[in-house]
Amino acid sequence: MNRKKISNGVRFERRDILKLMTGMPAAALVSVAPFASQVADAAPQQTAAQGRVPEHPKTLNPHEWKTLRILSDLIIPADGRSGSATQARVPEFIDDWLDLKRGTLLDQICGGLTWLDMESNRSFNCDFADCSAARHKQILDRIAYPKKAAPEDASAVAFFNTLRDLVVSGFFTSQAGIRDLPYVGNEPQDKWNGCPEPVLARLGVGGTKTSA
Repeated sequence: MNRKKISNGVRFERRDILKLMTGMPAAALVSVAPFASQVADAAPQQTAAQGRVPEHPKTLNPHEWKTLRILSDLIIPADGRSGSATQARVPEFIDDWLDLKRGTLLDQICGGLTWLDMESNRSFNCDFADCSAARHKQILDRIAYPKKAAPEDASAVAFFNTLRDLVVSGFFTSQAGIRDLPYVGNEPQDKWNGCPEPVLARLGVGGTKTSA
């Protein structure tokens, strides 16, 4: 699933992320839904200072914050359609959400970030944030694909699944993420011509267009 733009990093195509989300069983989506439904309360407002990095995150220390920003852009990097997760202020969204929830969720995220540093130091004698893109990939490949992960990495897999949910939820409920979607809905239309044929073809279904 590596992007052609940066071949040696762990990058996920947005269409692949959306396929994963739409292919999840209903029970699995329960963990994602609250992020989107409460984003108006948890997510920071988009401002002219959108690219500014907060000096004092609410829940994470500076090192954890640096690592979170790297992970966010590994999950959703910039492409030809829109900017990266950090450009959409996803880390700020996650920091606000962790501050809102605290408890087990915060412990899981901080524990996962610590695990990344421990494994990076064990293998490469440096923290995860200081590793090369190739080493990022080597570590994340262990936990990004649950069916391929070793049993001893189960906790780290759960951490990465949770973080990926947060990043995807934060991005696709941001202004940049909504613009990035091929269909946002809830927009008035003069007439309805049916689902576009290219979309039907991509989904592997057929249909007859109708107009109203």
